[in-house]
Amino acid sequence: MEITHEKACHCALNRIFGFEPKIALALISHLGGAQEVFNLSPKDINGLLGPHSKYSGTITAEAVDQAYRELTDLSARGIHFIGWNETGYPPSLKECEDAPAGLYIRSTSPPEDLWLNRRMISVIGTRDLSPYGREWCERIVRGLSGSHQKPVIVSGLALGTDIEAHRTALENGLPTIGVMATGPDTIYPWRHRQTAEMMASTPGCALISDYPPGTAPLAVHFLRRNRIIAGLSKATLLVESKIRGGGMMTCRLAFSYNRDVYALPGRVDDVRSQGCNMLIRQKIAEPVTSVESLMESLGMKNVSTGKISISDRVSRAFYGKVPEECIGRMLLILEMIQ
Repeated sequence: MEITHEKACHCALNRIFGFEPKIALALISHLGGAQEVFNLSPKDINGLLGPHSKYSGTITAEAVDQAYRELTDLSARGIHFIGWNETGYPPSLKECEDAPAGLYIRSTSPPEDLWLNRRMISVIGTRDLSPYGREWCERIVRGLSGSHQKPVIVSGLALGTDIEAHRTALENGLPTIGVMATGPDTIYPWRHRQTAEMMASTPGCALISDYPPGTAPLAVHFLRRNRIIAGLSKATLLVESKIRGGGMMTCRLAFSYNRDVYALPGRVDDVRSQGCNMLIRQKIAEPVTSVESLMESLGMKNVSTGKISISDRVSRAFYGKVPEECIGRMLLILEMIQ
């Protein structure tokens, strides 16, 4: 990663205005670049932000020096940083008024290759995933893997729906991106470390965050990262959710960004489906009634030319869940009874 002065200034602004990125974007747009912000005198800064702004005294050369040190350390660990105004920043996210001033990226692929001409679909939902939700999450992601233009599955690396979507994508050859609520140097929850490391080391996949190194997994960070999940994707699918939850917030954000929103309907007396049913009733989300109808709505063609064999269905259903020798025995039994 080449550390330019513009990149260091973007990094510094991302740290300073992390919770109010609109201010950073407004300054960059108004002045024509991140480094131009740091060329302002204290008087000019007060004129733009107001004399009593809480950010007075934060836009300094010391902030840029700290950013240089941070970027040098990250570069040595293979972590990229892309500023809002730089080549390689995701175009769909840049359309959002509250986009972060910069993104930290862990990937073996160049940042620009992660979103260039790639269809991104967010698959999100409750941490308390039911067997019904798990089955449909897997079925939908597997179905999307059969499309001619393989989409990128975006989610939040959290328990339940998120990790199920990431793992199913990896098992079926789909690229997947995890949006983290921590700094790029911290995997949370720790139990997902193996999947996260696999994502970071698989071409076309990535872990991304707008939080600086050392950021802890606080509740407010999870809520703020949801705008990135919604902004990256042209479509968001809610698998299961209570009426109140992060998934509901992400869907409403996606809807406000003029993106397509889908929800898996469920039983009216199941609290884990009440959020999905509400979004469908409010005409925010389109109901998912089958994998085929979802793919048709997304404008995606299934390239499968024939029916999937029972053996293939068994292999896909149990891959990664039971030892391979068990799958082999099941396939042997199927051959005997067919």
